[in-house]
Amino acid sequence: MITRDIGAFIAFARTLKPDAGPATARAAFLVSPDGFVRADQSAQDNRYMADAGAFDAEAALREHHALHRALSQEVPVVCFPGDEATPDAVFPNNVFATARVDGQPRLIVGRMRHPVRQREAERTDIRGYFRAMGYAETDLSAQPSPGELTGALVIDRARGIGFCGLSERCDEAGAAQMHAAFGLRATLMFDLAAGEYHTNVLLAVLAGRAALVCPHALQGDLSAALHALYGPQVVALSPAEQAAFAGNAIALTDRSVWMSRRAYEGLAPASRRQLEEVAGFAIRSVPLDAIEAGGGSLRCCVAEIF
Repeated sequence: MITRDIGAFIAFARTLKPDAGPATARAAFLVSPDGFVRADQSAQDNRYMADAGAFDAEAALREHHALHRALSQEVPVVCFPGDEATPDAVFPNNVFATARVDGQPRLIVGRMRHPVRQREAERTDIRGYFRAMGYAETDLSAQPSPGELTGALVIDRARGIGFCGLSERCDEAGAAQMHAAFGLRATLMFDLAAGEYHTNVLLAVLAGRAALVCPHALQGDLSAALHALYGPQVVALSPAEQAAFAGNAIALTDRSVWMSRRAYEGLAPASRRQLEEVAGFAIRSVPLDAIEAGGGSLRCCVAEIF
């Protein structure tokens, strides 16, 4: 099922058992922020990006190295080099993703909206890495419709369901292509509020049992679907928490949730208690102020390996 009908989605998704696959990744990969500068094309529809003067490439490299070390405490993490020709490549999850479809490993290459990011999809080293590990490749990069993978599509891997926010970075055709590529059982499509570009800044599904959501930035009553599936473990974030990138979080295991230090410090006490005491996560964070100048935060930096 792929639909905009929230009621139909809820009715179907509630019948699904969390047996589609592991809820969290077995490993992850990053791309180093080499040549980290403001990409003016990306800034056209990413209001979170800072002005060019706020970009500090050396600070971004230090932060990224610390992120690599921190995440490696939980899962194996591979880091590929960056490239001055692709300054947004530090956010690889929009371009590359993996899935297990009918038990077989698959690398998915996304269709990016902006040419500066389309160049990332041409990388032979990342493609070759997964090819050598036996991953079949589904290449959407030449499709006419944009579909920026797990930037636009937030996935509950355990249930095999997706939440896809539509914007200039993903249209309905792109959503349908990603739904098929990831082998999902159900995908709910909805519009992002004006000025928003990626779903994963506004929504995170954590280890198949909890969710962070910025309901004010999503059109339609997405909260109804989330509460139907995750109950009291849905944390509704305020505009201030959203602005701190608290919605751009990830669970790499079922024990902890990762977000930037700015996001952690921006969490309201009630949100922290809900994550820790109700959902049972330890909240872990690393400083990413320099990287966040690029318009994304911790989750955007992490491409999951399933």
